[in-house]
Amino acid sequence: MKRLKIAVLSSLFPNSVRKQSGLFVRERMFRVAEFADIEVVSPVPWFPGQGFIRFFKPNYRPMPGKEEIQQGITVHFPRFLSFPKFFRKLDGIMMARAAHKVLRKINQRENIDIIDSHFTYPDGFAATKVARKMDKKVTITLRGTELSHSQYPAKRKQMLQAWRDADHMICVAESLKKLAVSLGADSHKFTVVGNGVDTQKFSVIPPINARQTLGIDEDAKVLITVGGLVKRKGFHRVIACIPELLQSFPKLVYLIVGGASAEGNIESQLREQAESLGVTEHVRFLGSLPPKKLSAPLSSADVFVLSTANEGWANVILESMACGTPVIASDVGGNSEVINSPIIGEIFPFDDHKALLASLKNGLNKSWDRQAIVAYAAENHWDTRMAKLMDIYRDLLGLKEQ
Repeated sequence: MKRLKIAVLSSLFPNSVRKQSGLFVRERMFRVAEFADIEVVSPVPWFPGQGFIRFFKPNYRPMPGKEEIQQGITVHFPRFLSFPKFFRKLDGIMMARAAHKVLRKINQRENIDIIDSHFTYPDGFAATKVARKMDKKVTITLRGTELSHSQYPAKRKQMLQAWRDADHMICVAESLKKLAVSLGADSHKFTVVGNGVDTQKFSVIPPINARQTLGIDEDAKVLITVGGLVKRKGFHRVIACIPELLQSFPKLVYLIVGGASAEGNIESQLREQAESLGVTEHVRFLGSLPPKKLSAPLSSADVFVLSTANEGWANVILESMACGTPVIASDVGGNSEVINSPIIGEIFPFDDHKALLASLKNGLNKSWDRQAIVAYAAENHWDTRMAKLMDIYRDLLGLKEQ
């Protein structure tokens, strides 16, 4: 069987200056690398003089080098012209120009079979432009930004064009396929392949031991959320519940794991909120942690809570379950597809304070079957996803399994 050459195009990808950016994209595609040769192109937004902004905002658009080697795989970071707030409808075109230069060189060295892009806009749109020029097959993975982008007519138009021009689309959740079809996309061009979990990287640590490492009392009730410190992740909604939760759980601790991301950083606002509510001592900011260090805080918690405004398929849900921790999440995106049984967690209506509070009380009082939760996570291991992904790639190229 021919070993495929896949060029990955995703502007959200980890690098030396943003180590936590797009870990879920790398996780999937580096696993694909066990079955195919891959090379990554991750365009970085840039405009002349943007360094001047860093005098006022030190973390504004940190720039990686032009190329990195990650786990033996080459990752390119070409720059594309992108002005903040202005002319953003040109991002897809500019990204395509930057990516094309790199992809053309890769193709000259080793023939590319498929351009595999992540997020419809601007990445997928750019990928289809490049694929047309290079006469290559192209896939787009829908990951959750499609809902917010579809609210803008200019972006929606480019999204629809990308879906028309792509050879196939991969959705991390059924809800994303339904959204795309409702906007006018061809339902026959989609396959749903959820994200997976690495049950060796994320595994159960006895809660007593995990809490000892974090200095948390054995008899405390513990909530946890992991994610970039941005408003849409809903940390503020959980903090708003703490005063009422303390009436039933006086030793409650809320662990916040995460840091700045490309979308921003609201840590100062969250700290101010906790202080204004008088719950500062109950909210702990652990900062951004690498995946290998997440098992301890996840295992220490009674409940993982994700009061998010939108998601595709949140990897962190299965990562939490792999550590034996049940998940309470808002009914958005693919959350209800992952949390599909009361045995493993609970879904509540988005932005409903009373519903969130009730779910948290129920979750903290409930005796969960942690072995069943771990077993469910194991059923969703990344290994179960790879065969489906490779079948999609081979079918596009007319290759049959021998």
